[in-house]
Amino acid sequence: MNNQYTRTAVALHWLIVLLIFAAFPLGVYMHELPLSPYKLRLYSYHKWIGLTVLLLAAIRLYWRATHRPPAMPESMPNWEKFAAHATHYALYLLIFVIPVSGWLMSSAMGFQVVWFGVLPLPNLVDKNKELGELLLEVHKALNFLMFGLVLAHIGAALKHHVIERDDILVRMVPFLKKRP
Repeated sequence: MNNQYTRTAVALHWLIVLLIFAAFPLGVYMHELPLSPYKLRLYSYHKWIGLTVLLLAAIRLYWRATHRPPAMPESMPNWEKFAAHATHYALYLLIFVIPVSGWLMSSAMGFQVVWFGVLPLPNLVDKNKELGELLLEVHKALNFLMFGLVLAHIGAALKHHVIERDDILVRMVPFLKKRP
């Protein structure tokens, strides 16, 4: 049995990771800036990244549905397998829900989302300041939840590579070698 992810799965994983690692700190940084053309430009970049993550997430979900991932090692305890699957499902859910929550928030705040400055997307809800403020808090909370899950995910991958010395990390980072 092949114990590697496909090249497409690996590429989509790392592309989404890079985009999220750009969008999260950008969101934290721009939130505190005073209103200016610079801040509005950063918001546009943030939205473009989020919508690109949403599109790539849809492609990744399709790929995952049509290409079975490698099995967890038999030596892995059942509770760890459960935790790994639960974390993966939560991360998949968040890579869809977070961009949609941002789009909803922009709509409610009265700011149309224009992908890459050329493709105007429809507002998902009518302008509503109270709803927009609520969605802002939801968007932030979901992002920090994802941040925590990503840290746990990274920690678990490193634990498997350094302590367990199995191929969990190697199969998503193909240039690594399984540790003896």
